[in-house]
Amino acid sequence: MKSLDIKLNVELPKLSELGGKLKEAAKLFPDPKNIRLPKNLDEAKKAAHDFWYGKPHGERRLGDLYVEKTGLYKHREWRGVKDTFYYFHMIWLYNYANMVADIMKFGGPVIFAKGLWRYRWMGQTYLPVLHWFDRGLEGMRGEALRASAWHYRAMVCVTINQFMNMFNADAKLHNGAHNDAWHHSIAHKETVWGGVFYPWSDKFKNIPMEMIPYFVTCHVNNHTVLNYIDAVQSIGLPGDPCPMCQAEAGLFVLDDMPDYAPFVVTTNEACDGSVASTAIQDWFLNVPLFALPQPMQFDDPLVQEHCANEIRELWKFIEEQTGVPFNWELLKEKLERQNELQRFEWEKWDVDAKTNHYPINGVAQALYRIYQSQYGDHYIWHDTDKKVGKILTKCVEQKIDTFPKTRHRVIAWSCAPLYYSNWCTWAYNCWGLNTVINMDSLMFDMTIRTDTLDNCVMDMARYHEWAPMRRMAVGGMHHIFELWDYMERFNCDMVMMYDQLQCKGMQGVVGLFEDEFRKRNIHAIWMPHALPDKRTVSRAEIRRIINDYMTTVMHEEPLDPSLLEFDDDMSW
Repeated sequence: MKSLDIKLNVELPKLSELGGKLKEAAKLFPDPKNIRLPKNLDEAKKAAHDFWYGKPHGERRLGDLYVEKTGLYKHREWRGVKDTFYYFHMIWLYNYANMVADIMKFGGPVIFAKGLWRYRWMGQTYLPVLHWFDRGLEGMRGEALRASAWHYRAMVCVTINQFMNMFNADAKLHNGAHNDAWHHSIAHKETVWGGVFYPWSDKFKNIPMEMIPYFVTCHVNNHTVLNYIDAVQSIGLPGDPCPMCQAEAGLFVLDDMPDYAPFVVTTNEACDGSVASTAIQDWFLNVPLFALPQPMQFDDPLVQEHCANEIRELWKFIEEQTGVPFNWELLKEKLERQNELQRFEWEKWDVDAKTNHYPINGVAQALYRIYQSQYGDHYIWHDTDKKVGKILTKCVEQKIDTFPKTRHRVIAWSCAPLYYSNWCTWAYNCWGLNTVINMDSLMFDMTIRTDTLDNCVMDMARYHEWAPMRRMAVGGMHHIFELWDYMERFNCDMVMMYDQLQCKGMQGVVGLFEDEFRKRNIHAIWMPHALPDKRTVSRAEIRRIINDYMTTVMHEEPLDPSLLEFDDDMSW
């Protein structure tokens, strides 16, 4: 046999380089010097207890889990056997499986793949979803972990439902053709309450335009909307208007909005910046448009009647566009289902205000409530409330202290930083600041009468006027200063005062709030931010502001010093 002359196309490292590569590889494994066996029986018991139940709050050092400059985990947090396995099976694995199942249920993998390939916001947010869970649920244990996770699951389900409905009807994904789904969809701004479309909900799908491409994406991936802001500024818009409106307009500038409906309904919430973005949207959409205004001085009875008439005019517009008549019985049915959701919300608030047994953390409570109340009735909200209701009952009956390290009960007021909604999870883990309620959660504090159409429309007008960022942000001093009543109602001793730097309305009342805080001897931390744009004030800067207040004003020590400083600028 002839010998084979085989040459391997592999460049072996030089001996001088081999030592350095081995050192780098060794960093991935624990240093044997740091592995310490128990010296006595007490230490062995402590190690066994920490393994089974997880380390107690003051010993967790959650910041040590992060890869430098990313905020991503080197490895999963060990929460004890029970909670770690629950997280793996009922949160991580369960949600990944249901993300696939929802896609199959709401349209299938082909149209999903087309949308993923076509739209930048889609590709940037679908995969990091479970990292969004990780951030919002970090450090949580027991019933609080379970109840908060169910709220996240509901938001993911409705999100998939919405973007799949968009893709199913999108002419851009169907070679320009307007299919049956396109003819049976209603497009509207995300700040238009979905309830005004209930009379047609058996035949038409109402899909908010920016809820997924803008609002949800900011929370999941804080890099997503930056290119939309830059795009609209590149055509001449100054950088000082509200970045929310800039991002919403930028979606159209970059042609990143699906063409999924034959007409659109817009509104002026929360400010004149929304009117300007609507003008750009109208230009790009080029379809029939109805403007449904939200008045600012809505306490005036004449204004109330005017707003109700605007809703009636909207219904006439929809009848003209669709050829389908208004359905009063369907409206009553859907409103009564939504009232069920509100009654359970009051039950949750009652537990939150009067006990230490409320099992939902600040970020899950706020995002779920905004999403649910603004979007309108959906089966997933009812399914979620049933699951959470059982957990809530268990916590009350067994008197479970769900957030045992609470030092201060915090109410968050004004408009929150979308790129850092999970700051309250960090604040609890680091400082024991428990955000028990948020301003936006309290906007729709009402049920709607369904006894007569006239009463119903008047209540719907009130609901429409109490939209997020409207009632307590630009709705007049009486509503802006409802803060004091809600502080008392929820037994809060501290305010996290959001300071949206490009919101001209709230910037005008900073001095008035400062005077009231001093007069009432209230501890308030001002949190500057730019809504969806993390480049103005970073998440690290927000943490530094809170750290400085807690050390210099409150003279308190952190519960977890490893969370004081870390760089997460590159993370989702």
